[in-house]
Amino acid sequence: MRNIYFDAPVSDDKRREGLYKGNLYVYSPTKTTLDFIAFARDLIREAFHGLEPISAQHQLEVEEYVAVLKKLKPTFIHHPKSKAFLQAILKEKGCDPDLTYFDVPRMRTSTSNGYLTSGIAYAFHPHRDTWYSAPLAQINWWIPIFEVEAENGMAFHPTYFDKAIKNGSKDYNYQNWVSTSRHQAASHIKKDTRKQPHPEEPINKDPEIRLVTPPGGMILFSANHLHSSVTNLTGKTRFSIDFRTAHLGDLQTFKGAENIDSYCTGTAIGDYLKVADLAPMPQSTIDLYMEGHPQKPTYVNHAN
Repeated sequence: MRNIYFDAPVSDDKRREGLYKGNLYVYSPTKTTLDFIAFARDLIREAFHGLEPISAQHQLEVEEYVAVLKKLKPTFIHHPKSKAFLQAILKEKGCDPDLTYFDVPRMRTSTSNGYLTSGIAYAFHPHRDTWYSAPLAQINWWIPIFEVEAENGMAFHPTYFDKAIKNGSKDYNYQNWVSTSRHQAASHIKKDTRKQPHPEEPINKDPEIRLVTPPGGMILFSANHLHSSVTNLTGKTRFSIDFRTAHLGDLQTFKGAENIDSYCTGTAIGDYLKVADLAPMPQSTIDLYMEGHPQKPTYVNHAN
């Protein structure tokens, strides 16, 4: 049984325990998150030169649109204000700043009616982040920048939280991805040919959960949750922010969701920064994960 908690007044320790079991946590906007999306909106509107962002896809050739995102997204990711906002949000939500680490925030776009679904605006198929070298202790945070609808947001497929899926994660190594594929995103316009983990058996998406929050609201979920981009037919582009966190103690003691079907190697935690002072993840902790998930999958037959 998976539960959804709204504005739950619980500690971060208790919340992580629930997230590792497949529960979802939803939070209302705060002044900090509203300031964050206001900052993001300013960057977006500047990048689109006066066009309304959610409808700009109808006024630009797809190559022009890609050129805008190619500049906009790295600007947002690497802006010092983006990290400062994450530090403030995580402290506000009760995360221990000396034990919590985060990666840089990503700005995501989901265009409508198949306008752009690959590369820099990749429409994600059903997947777990743990197939992409994320630790089982990773928590995902998702924030809409403009109004979203159930028809252009994100879907969770809770049946699969503890049900193994045959998948291609055994061929994925995060360090290889960073060195050979990540920087190619803007060049994949019509079709994305980069090799990524996919389900290798039919997926029944029903039942699915689509959570809709106001701009600046937040959805928290385990990296083990199977989730996907909703096929957007609304005529409007969805803009959102996501980032990830992990608790140092949980990483070092291998706490987290159960690993049922992830076989990737390498690790993404080398990108993580400490909330308190932006110090990098300790190398000794990174080394624990470089050969793959220390928590071995339960159902080894799905490795083939």
